[in-house]
Amino acid sequence: MDAIAKAASLSIWGRPVEPVPVGGGITNANFLVEDAGRRCFVRIGDDIPVHHILRWHELAASRAAHAAGISPAVLHAEPGVLVLDLVEGRTLGPEDVRERRQLERIVPLLRRVHRELPRHLRGPTLAFWVFHVLRDYAAGLREARHRLADRLPELLARAERLEQAVGPIDMVFGHNDLLAANLIDDGRRLWLVDWDYAGWNSPLFDLGGLASNNELPPADREWLLEAYFERPVDDGLRQRAAAMLTASLLREAVWSMVSEVHSRLDFDFAAYTDENLGRFERAWTEFDQMSRT
Repeated sequence: MDAIAKAASLSIWGRPVEPVPVGGGITNANFLVEDAGRRCFVRIGDDIPVHHILRWHELAASRAAHAAGISPAVLHAEPGVLVLDLVEGRTLGPEDVRERRQLERIVPLLRRVHRELPRHLRGPTLAFWVFHVLRDYAAGLREARHRLADRLPELLARAERLEQAVGPIDMVFGHNDLLAANLIDDGRRLWLVDWDYAGWNSPLFDLGGLASNNELPPADREWLLEAYFERPVDDGLRQRAAAMLTASLLREAVWSMVSEVHSRLDFDFAAYTDENLGRFERAWTEFDQMSRT
């Protein structure tokens, strides 16, 4: 059964519905469905073990995020299907996130994710440690003889140096995929959606991902750290944050390499890989210079 047919056939609907495809997803097929006056967002997607995506965990995180007032309600779930209450609002773009007034709204939202969401989690939960993810990705890419497999030893050596620079961490439950498209402004407040990659992590990964995904300039990266930790940024925190930001870019590039091999979605993953490797190289140069001073 294709994704549209699956979305249309769910038992939750009170009458025949016509799912309308929604663009933007590259690990799911997404649809808007209106049923009896209620507008719903439907995500169709199976487990993706190569990306450490397990839908039972996404469901647990989504429910906890709703209970914490961060995400919309889960209306229905079954294997490969998640139906959410639709948030009527504007999806942010990177240019929005770079505005200070939006960053001032995002920081308290992140604190709620990290500090309040875990109180609502039920059942077993997963960790998301970017350096383990990178090692696992590299092993799969070697087996698949990826076009860039000869670069993996060098990239893993850099990842090891980044992991050492991050050092011991404070552990929180992170979102771990802070693209602008996962933030929705309904005119009164911000919502954070899409919990595919949620798991226990350092808060620096969400902060680094927010900064890297939205290309925050250095001054705003510094402000973000000060605002989140509510203290001046010292050299140690600055270097750990730079290491995690750089690791987030490497993970995005290697994620795309894996997707080149395994994804069946119509998306130019090769171009996305090359773009993110370029961004990683620039961040690596900045981190390397910082760590040597």
